[in-house]
Amino acid sequence: MTRTRTVTVAPGVDLWTEERGAADAPPLLLIMGAQASGLGWTEELTDALAARHRVIRYDHRDAGRSPWTFDEQPYSIPDLADDALAVLDAYGAERAHIVGLSLGGMLAQLLLADHPDRILSATLMGTCALSQKPLVEPDGTEIAAADLPGVAPHVLEMWALPVEDHGLEAELDRRVEHWRVLSGDELPFHADEMRERERLIIEHAGRYDVSTAHGRADYSGMDRTEELARNTVPVLVTDASAEPVFPPPHPRHIAHVIGNARLVAMPGMGHALPREHLGRLAEAILEHTAAATAAPAAS
Repeated sequence: MTRTRTVTVAPGVDLWTEERGAADAPPLLLIMGAQASGLGWTEELTDALAARHRVIRYDHRDAGRSPWTFDEQPYSIPDLADDALAVLDAYGAERAHIVGLSLGGMLAQLLLADHPDRILSATLMGTCALSQKPLVEPDGTEIAAADLPGVAPHVLEMWALPVEDHGLEAELDRRVEHWRVLSGDELPFHADEMRERERLIIEHAGRYDVSTAHGRADYSGMDRTEELARNTVPVLVTDASAEPVFPPPHPRHIAHVIGNARLVAMPGMGHALPREHLGRLAEAILEHTAAATAAPAAS
């Protein structure tokens, strides 16, 4: 059963939220990336997780059906982490599992560092570590955090292109091409499927223009090097071989600098949720959350 409601996170800012699954199941919060609607979490993956969890997904401020208010009420990226906590509060979730993708993975790290008592487990996907500690490879080689590879040049070129209004179908064309580039070139890209997903997201939002708020928000004050090193909450990090935004070895760096973190390989996966890996992702996340839930009970 799917239920929706709005959650107030600031004066005049009511976020769209949705929950599905048994009301008494362990809560699991899905945190999407920049400018992305909560509907970016595919129905297949959301339903698979809802078989064992009360799954909550939501639209950030300036995304999806939530209000677009940045120009009148500017905020920082850490404020978006506070929003995630407010969503958990509204649903009465004292502790929850969290899954974050891209910017959502950064917000998940802020929650791990600042509110570990609220987190049962975390899964981080397609993101970078909020840590200045170097990556130490198995052979002892050190790679400074600042020297890890950046966004692939062809992705930066795409992001530099102006987004112009040429109508709904042209915007769908642009979004499909955007996801084609982000998906990498190691797995088949299902353009028709992605187009339909984006059409549903546009219908959900009631608009097809694109906000730039999350790119303009303040990213300062996000370093959590020491707090993440002390982390004891179980953390799962997806190691996507075709990731073009935070390419390898970023996943290994995350798993190295965050305490109690481990990797799970996702061969061929890029900066998206490919059909070919949805079952594997759901299985990995559910195994991770089950182990995290059982550990406190066992102790």
